[in-house]
Amino acid sequence: MSEMSEKGMTTRRRVLGDAHVDRAEAAKDSFDAPFQSMITEAAWGHVWSRGTITDRERSMLTIALLAGLGNDAELALHVRATANTGASRDDVLEALMHVAIYAGVPRANHAIAIARKTFAEMEAA
Repeated sequence: MSEMSEKGMTTRRRVLGDAHVDRAEAAKDSFDAPFQSMITEAAWGHVWSRGTITDRERSMLTIALLAGLGNDAELALHVRATANTGASRDDVLEALMHVAIYAGVPRANHAIAIARKTFAEMEAA
């Protein structure tokens, strides 16, 4: 594993949690292993590990982008990750308010429903 991959895996675990990463690692096979390696190094090693902005800020950016693009499963994953990034429910709402203006009210409305459901699941757990 390269230095950037190790850095990425450390960040990925810090943000998403060991349980999620362990499940993803256990589920990968020869088909998607190259993809998993790429996202660990690129997204988590090169981007999330930069240190130029906080995990909280990066979390809010990621949530806004995922909501604006309609990536629902990834959106729920990153809403759950707020437990580790320091982004609050108010932060998530602010990010989604921006989505409403810049990406459209229907996208934001749908994302808010996903966030509400995800936060409720987090409370119940």
